[in-house]
Amino acid sequence: MNGFFVVHFKLFTMSIFTKIISGEIPAYKIAENDNFIAFLDISPLVKGHVLVVPKTEIDKIFDLPDNLLSEMLVFAKPIARAIERSFNCRRCGISVVGLEVPHAHMHLIPINSANDLNFTRSKLNPSKEELEMVQNKLKNNLSDLLNQN
Repeated sequence: MNGFFVVHFKLFTMSIFTKIISGEIPAYKIAENDNFIAFLDISPLVKGHVLVVPKTEIDKIFDLPDNLLSEMLVFAKPIARAIERSFNCRRCGISVVGLEVPHAHMHLIPINSANDLNFTRSKLNPSKEELEMVQNKLKNNLSDLLNQN
């Protein structure tokens, strides 16, 4: 080989979620801890659509280490309850699609029917004021729920 070697490397481009986590891109945060962040989807299916994202950038949700995968649901649980308390819905639905952003995440969505989880339908285009109102409503209800425990 005469002292020559080949270095293989992957060009790393941060996902939009990593840019949100780092503060490079603003977001309407609902909750955050050392491992996860939850924020509003700015193009929601319905009002109250929240994304739950691990801070570790891994493309596929089932590639997350087992402890993060289980902790993600525990982190999402009170947020789902806050969604149910904040919006007229039968329950908070959960969806993992993972095709639109190469960073594991789950969608928490207030639903009244299975069609409310249909990602092929048109998305909403809320104003900054509407997003702030939803954010405040969710954060207040989440705070109330966490203080009850």
